[in-house]
Amino acid sequence: MADDRSAVRRVALGTVLVGAAAFVLVAAARVPWHPVPGGLPDPVTASAVFTRAQIETGEHYALWGRIWSWSRLAVSLGVAAWLGFGARGRRLSARLRGWWWIRVVLVVLALTLVGELVTLPFGIALRQLGLEEGLVAGTWSDWALDQVKGCLVTVIGTSIAMCALVGCMRRLPRLWPAVGGLAAAGLVVLGSFAYPVVVEPVFNRFESLPDGALRAEVLALADAEGVPVDDVLIADASRRTTTLNAYVSGFGNSRRVVLYDNLVDDSPRNETLAVVAHELAHAKYDDVLTGTLLGAAGAVLGVGLLGFLLPGSRRTREDEVTAVPRVLALVAIATFLSAPAQNAISRAIETRADQTALEATNAPQAFVDLQRRLALRSHADPTPPAWSQWWFGSHPTVLQRIGLANRFESRPTG
Repeated sequence: MADDRSAVRRVALGTVLVGAAAFVLVAAARVPWHPVPGGLPDPVTASAVFTRAQIETGEHYALWGRIWSWSRLAVSLGVAAWLGFGARGRRLSARLRGWWWIRVVLVVLALTLVGELVTLPFGIALRQLGLEEGLVAGTWSDWALDQVKGCLVTVIGTSIAMCALVGCMRRLPRLWPAVGGLAAAGLVVLGSFAYPVVVEPVFNRFESLPDGALRAEVLALADAEGVPVDDVLIADASRRTTTLNAYVSGFGNSRRVVLYDNLVDDSPRNETLAVVAHELAHAKYDDVLTGTLLGAAGAVLGVGLLGFLLPGSRRTREDEVTAVPRVLALVAIATFLSAPAQNAISRAIETRADQTALEATNAPQAFVDLQRRLALRSHADPTPPAWSQWWFGSHPTVLQRIGLANRFESRPTG
């Protein structure tokens, strides 16, 4: 028994070291830690960009958005810890009967439903806030359907991951941290590749950007940035939101550049092209692949840590299923604690995309106008608390992005 536990710990230590080394290597090689020549410029002042009323609107929306979002996060983590580290989750898992993989799925389903139900009031409050501020579109029934779809996607994805982990624990009681880590990394890569073609169509309808001047300019911009693009898609996002956005997802053959339909319909051409240039920069540097590789390395590291954090006594095959609530609680806590590192990397990548977009379009004023429009349409807080931006901010603030454009505009030429 002690020998088994010692063997698991040795394998877990090796897995942690491999995962950590892979993460450091990918981060060093692919993350733009110095994305702007000469360093990051100072942000502009809020009063130079927005009126007092606009600033107050953004601050009001952000205040209540943070109250509801952080409350939801706190309750979610608390419930996950209660079920994962207390007796309730273990008793629920032990009470189930049947094939082990069916039990894993049922445990995941039960825990996901509990988590969704206890946080539902905060989700309703956030949607009501969005409705009051004119940021949300669609009916409550549409929203409820999206919640059901999201819950099902979560259950399916989590069940696959947990079945892979428990299967490794059952088949390879001494080597499971290493094999489970490799399996988790593979699932991260597979999930990132498949997400655009499997999950996104569940929530949105997509169509190609129609032939015309905008499509021709987008393809010309892609050619200028050296990004091979076969198609640009439009998502029917306006049926859910009035905010403007675009994104790149997938990598390799599944990579897609997607524009919100309200961005195309409601924004001036030069601002739309500024958005496209930013997204093409993500494609140019394979930023989705970078995030995927970092996630895969993090998965190896995380599974290795599970070798130390799961109970050390000899487990029966039934006990392996009862470990699922604890694993999910540990994943939730690790995700929260690693958010500052994840978002620091994200902000560096987003800043490089902004810089690349400015260089590709050479239209800093259009970029400034775009950032202002995006902030006003989403009621963004131009000056979020520094600690909140450090922990939760995945993008630079609007004032930082406008400061970058102003630096670019005032650069020496010749």
